[in-house]
Amino acid sequence: MTEQIDSTTTGAPHTLSTVPLASMPCSQLAVSSFMTAHAHPVEDVAVAVEQEHIVGDDYGWFGQESLDRYAPGRAAAVMAAVRGVGQRCTAYTDTLVDGSRTHNTVSVTRADERADDSLVLRVASTFSGDTDPFITETGFVREGDVIIMVQKMVARKPKSGAETVLSPAVAAYRAATTG
Repeated sequence: MTEQIDSTTTGAPHTLSTVPLASMPCSQLAVSSFMTAHAHPVEDVAVAVEQEHIVGDDYGWFGQESLDRYAPGRAAAVMAAVRGVGQRCTAYTDTLVDGSRTHNTVSVTRADERADDSLVLRVASTFSGDTDPFITETGFVREGDVIIMVQKMVARKPKSGAETVLSPAVAAYRAATTG
């Protein structure tokens, strides 16, 4: 699904925002490109991932894996900004293009990965009259000046979290950089 990801392999992303990550609107947390738009990596490479609907109440999910390299020392500041946005945006309402509104709650927890820094950002979005939220979950692992990110978008009743995809992505990165 690489054709569905707005990413480059040789430089900065195509759509840069002048709003820094720490000040971005809360509604951007559920947008797949919020990191490249607001945190401006030196290099970014991404691939789309999908788990199709299989059976029963397993609705499947889609998302992306990305690897962003930052200038020396900048990745730690980016992780702190992500954590800060998650803490600032614990609850917010968003109006969609069709005028409907979503009520969103955000949580930030530590990811279960040994690294320089890690976290999981979870956005639960509920439409009025609907008690079954859509879940967007983004896992981050920082190793030096690199941030590995896995984002699972709009899953209902997810069977597993972003960390099930994050661990293999981190293992692949480590294998590629040591071998």
